[in-house]
Amino acid sequence: QVQLVESGGGLVQAGGSLRLACAASGTVFSFKAMGWYRQAPGQQRELVAVITSNGSTNYADSVKGRFTISRGNAKNAVYLQMNTLKPEDTSVYYCNFELYGGNYWGKGTPVTVSS
Repeated sequence: QVQLVESGGGLVQAGGSLRLACAASGTVFSFKAMGWYRQAPGQQRELVAVITSNGSTNYADSVKGRFTISRGNAKNAVYLQMNTLKPEDTSVYYCNFELYGGNYWGKGTPVTVSS
């Protein structure tokens, strides 16, 4: 069983930055994709950023140019650098590992951006 734990969320003022991290309980030897999603109260969960096994990335239009996704060399972690944060970025952020053995989710870390 793969367990994912997010960290790095918190309260930040608009225009500030946060770096989210997600670590797997064990080494991931192969994967299809790793990503970050977010879900605000009363809203649907949406894709924020994804990185594939070949290193290609994709971002939601709302965060493109402000957020950067990256993965650890050991393939057991994924990161999300969030810059120029806006109040509308306020949400609970979830990491996702799409592995050949299954699709795994973290429990989420809240991010609050004040105006």
